[in-house]
Amino acid sequence: MRDILIAAVVELKKLKRSIIVWIVFIGYALIPVMGGIMMYLIKNPNLIPDSSILKIKASMLTTPVDWVSYLSIYLTQVAGLVGIIAFGFVASFIFGREYSDNTYRDLLSLPISRSTILNAKYIVYLLWSIILAIFDLILSFIVGLILRLTGWDYITILSTIGKYFTTIGLVISLGTLISFFALWARSYLVPLAFLALVYILATFMPYLGLGHYFPWSIPAIYSGMAGEELKRRLNILSYMCLLVTSLGGYILTIGWWKYSDQK
Repeated sequence: MRDILIAAVVELKKLKRSIIVWIVFIGYALIPVMGGIMMYLIKNPNLIPDSSILKIKASMLTTPVDWVSYLSIYLTQVAGLVGIIAFGFVASFIFGREYSDNTYRDLLSLPISRSTILNAKYIVYLLWSIILAIFDLILSFIVGLILRLTGWDYITILSTIGKYFTTIGLVISLGTLISFFALWARSYLVPLAFLALVYILATFMPYLGLGHYFPWSIPAIYSGMAGEELKRRLNILSYMCLLVTSLGGYILTIGWWKYSDQK
């Protein structure tokens, strides 16, 4: 345990010098900010130019401009889908940077086990992802206060926040397979290409009725993005598919790092 903590601290120190951390935070912050802009425009449709496509969409929307709608739709539901890219990028960076920086041999020469190094990276991945989630939640409350949203209800808000963090947890668990591709390909490009593929499939699978068995669709479905009807179709097998994918990615990552030729 002591070795893991020491290795995790080293990983955190490396992140302090990386501009990628700030880029990810700024990019992920767009979720509540853009959601706030949408809520503001729905509340003030006269500000949208008549020639804008958004004008047509805004006229069709019946979303109430309140706290529950904002946190449910523009935070939780969007995070269930966009989080695939955001957290996947985090995993790709943490596990792939050693090859791009050509420092992976230095890691292998350390007097600690290979699995300890990876577990430390997973701890950093988890911490970074949780901090991102908390950061966006806090930013959402700031945006909501600026917009003076109405409809504050403690019980409903707490329930929505619980759903938000559950959705985030489901997305985070899928990062293990991204870490495997980062190590296997020794670069960022392959895991990022894989992320693009699963993102497209995650949006497409629900249309085929297979979304509740496709791991990357499950967080968005759970968040309610695909509607309550599809959400009710999630079952124990759905979560088993996600769990097997997560554990499988972890086992593949550890196995590849421990037993592959790292020349």
